[in-house]
Amino acid sequence: MHTNIGDSPQDVTGGCEDRVPAPFQRFLLKINLKRGKNLVIRDKRSGTSDPYVKFKIEGKQFYKSKVVYKDLNPRWNESFSHPLRDRECNIEVRVYDKNRTSDDFMGSGFISLRDLELHKNQMWTGVLCITLVEGQDMPQCGQGDIYVRFRLGDQKYKSKNLCIQANPQWREQFDFNQFEDNQEPLQVEMCSKRGRKSEESWGMLEVDVSTLTVNERQLYSYMLNPGKGRVVFLITLRPVWGVSISDIENASLSKPDEKDEVSLKNSHNCMRDIGILQVGIIRANDLTATDINGKSNTLCVIELGNSKLQTHTVYKNVNPEWKKSFTFPIKDITDVVELTVFDENGDKAPNFLGKVAIPLLTVKNGQEITLLLKKEKLGSTSKGTITLVLEVIYNKVKIKSTWSKIVNVDNSLYYIIYRVRKISTAVLSTLQYIKSCFQWESTQRSLIAFLIFLLTVWHWELFMLPLFLLLLIGWNYFQLSTGRASYNQDLVSDEEPGKKGLIDKIYMVQEVVLVVQNVLEEIANIGERVKNIFNWSVPFLSCLACLVLFVAAGLLYLIPLRYIVLIWGINKFTKKLRNPYSIDSNEILDFLKRVPSDVQKVRSNFTYRYGGNSLKMSALFAVPEFPSVAEIYPLALFDY
Repeated sequence: MHTNIGDSPQDVTGGCEDRVPAPFQRFLLKINLKRGKNLVIRDKRSGTSDPYVKFKIEGKQFYKSKVVYKDLNPRWNESFSHPLRDRECNIEVRVYDKNRTSDDFMGSGFISLRDLELHKNQMWTGVLCITLVEGQDMPQCGQGDIYVRFRLGDQKYKSKNLCIQANPQWREQFDFNQFEDNQEPLQVEMCSKRGRKSEESWGMLEVDVSTLTVNERQLYSYMLNPGKGRVVFLITLRPVWGVSISDIENASLSKPDEKDEVSLKNSHNCMRDIGILQVGIIRANDLTATDINGKSNTLCVIELGNSKLQTHTVYKNVNPEWKKSFTFPIKDITDVVELTVFDENGDKAPNFLGKVAIPLLTVKNGQEITLLLKKEKLGSTSKGTITLVLEVIYNKVKIKSTWSKIVNVDNSLYYIIYRVRKISTAVLSTLQYIKSCFQWESTQRSLIAFLIFLLTVWHWELFMLPLFLLLLIGWNYFQLSTGRASYNQDLVSDEEPGKKGLIDKIYMVQEVVLVVQNVLEEIANIGERVKNIFNWSVPFLSCLACLVLFVAAGLLYLIPLRYIVLIWGINKFTKKLRNPYSIDSNEILDFLKRVPSDVQKVRSNFTYRYGGNSLKMSALFAVPEFPSVAEIYPLALFDY
């Protein structure tokens, strides 16, 4: 059994001893339960025992291991931690034999906490670069998927699913951080799954990564369970670079010359990293109180990929000030840095207070930003805010090749995007101009538009459409002939998009993609809502739609379309005059928004029993944010 004591989060970074009284000073005890050897026999019939271990402090149990059946030399390989107020007490370790009635005592021992080494470092000392290559000689036993799971301490990775075949090719690469005080082996497990059946383990193996040599690649080819083939992967231990914790006043990237120096050093010394991320955590405000006295013991955890660091704990404060700076090496420019605020809860798991996620591509260097905390799934806001300063320094050599992988397009794409943005801007400007006429922002303009609308609708004939286009072309010809406009005034300059930097071009692509995504999503929602009206997914709204369509058909039959358009236009133009504080709305879209789309529908069938009778019911729920089904709320519409 391997044990060590590390400082709690507030001691890792220092600077809070004057804030926390000595009696409340906390430590974190980390225990790795490895194995037992030559244990006593308690089951006389089989000549073995079913041992498990209990850990106690001052007579109180704080951990119980799993049971290893019929083994006098058991292997547990379990890791856990426990917070301590001081180092004056002893750890009691008791071993028992599991029985159906009462468990038999097998032995005990004591560990003095004073004799254990005190560790004060939460940073990793190396990076394990793992490449999952392939599987060999695997059985071809029908349909199903196979995948590989890796685990090192709290770090986990699951490969993609491949169809069961003799020689599956994964070719996946990922990194695990190696800590100096972590003696756990790397666990590799091959699993298969067929349909809805539970997964089946094809074999688990352990790799001792403590003996690896820096920058030396090791090839591993391990046999799995009999008849299940073998798995092939590579591991390379690389030195850690770009990780630090400091006060925000002494941040490593606080000066411009230091940023250039770090960037150049990164270019030559660590070609695998994209750059460095520096996160300055200043403070949080108005956090949720978890204690009876209205306070919380707050700390913040920063995660980037598999890398994780945390601040010290500020006790009994819902407006903590950490003022700490953290640096991380960047492996992927598309990563997202996550900051989670917790309330330290002693022996129990910490309480979640809020979370924010920031894509690295959206970071604006050196700007102090205040963000609203959100719930765990980032769907809705939580209570409180957090104030940060972010800085991204790119590897000047590595970043060029990385951009070419992310944006593998030529300059023609930027010209197309530039043209799309220009056309969309013109369309939006036209729509905004028409809306301003309805809002009477300019009395003269709105009055002229109202008179033109009345005359056009009253005298409208179909031949007027090509006539209007003819007049528009003639007007442009007059502008050109008089020199008031030129032929190439609207042409896209070859230099204009090129003037933008690479980051600006990436932002332009992101902006257009997001707009297109939102437009397509809105179109899909409207189409699904119309379909759900006709499918009677919400009977009340379908009945209402039938009534509206019946009335509309009658009006169109009895009243000419010209008069209906005139009434609609007069109402639209005079609405702001009749009620200056009215909110502009679209009745058709408002009606459609009341109908759930396909992703918002969750039907649940259940049976209600009353006395000897049973009644089957079907309830319709609306999900405001899919797939967060935990936040569904009923519309109180039931089909009996």
